[in-house]
Amino acid sequence: MPPESRNRVHSVYDPALDLPPAFRLVRLREVGDAFVHAHTRAVELGAGTLVFVGRFDLAEFAVVLEPEELLSSARLAFYTGMVALYDALAALAPPEKPIAIKWPDAIRIDGGLVGGGRLAWPERTEERAVPDWLVFGATIRTVSMSGAEAGLNPLATALEDEGFGEAGSDRLLEGFARHLMMTIDRWRQDGFVAIAESYLSKLEPMGDAIRNIEQNGDLSICRGGKLIEQRAFASALKRPSWFDSKTAGPRL
Repeated sequence: MPPESRNRVHSVYDPALDLPPAFRLVRLREVGDAFVHAHTRAVELGAGTLVFVGRFDLAEFAVVLEPEELLSSARLAFYTGMVALYDALAALAPPEKPIAIKWPDAIRIDGGLVGGGRLAWPERTEERAVPDWLVFGATIRTVSMSGAEAGLNPLATALEDEGFGEAGSDRLLEGFARHLMMTIDRWRQDGFVAIAESYLSKLEPMGDAIRNIEQNGDLSICRGGKLIEQRAFASALKRPSWFDSKTAGPRL
């Protein structure tokens, strides 16, 4: 079953944001770190808290979840967050704009990296124990601050450069919250297999390979009916592929 949302904190009223009632907003100053704030104070904040930093160049937010399953299966909530993040971006994108996930955590638009998702859980939680909390965090580059002209670095991009217009941090956060609720509801109704299928459909193409998400979250890749590769999920989450620790944002 997907993580439940048990309320523990009061909402922060913000007339500029339209969030589903299950969420409560904590808005940080631009120098804040939403992901760090959320997972260092997860117990205090409680499930359903959305921590948000509305920087000029980045959309950065994190949501606290309280799972009821063992860590080995509760960690699958990461895929739910990635599906919601992808769907929120797709809803704001220009028509036919290519968006893809690079397993497990990076988001690319028209081939350029814009950001991705992260997951945190209590450090000393064993695989066969129920974690007190999970935090899914996302960071998306909205405006390029590198000073380079759009298109000069094909490996990195920003929403502004990809024609997203006025789709800023607030609208992306609203969309993510709505899509996360829908995705969690789908998990409850149809099981994780429905989430896995949705996630796999959003991955970057890989020729004739057939990919599958195992019960522990690992990605298996088959070709011609034979397993050719298996990628470990838990270890991949410990080092986000898209994250630059020096800039605290997406890699350039």
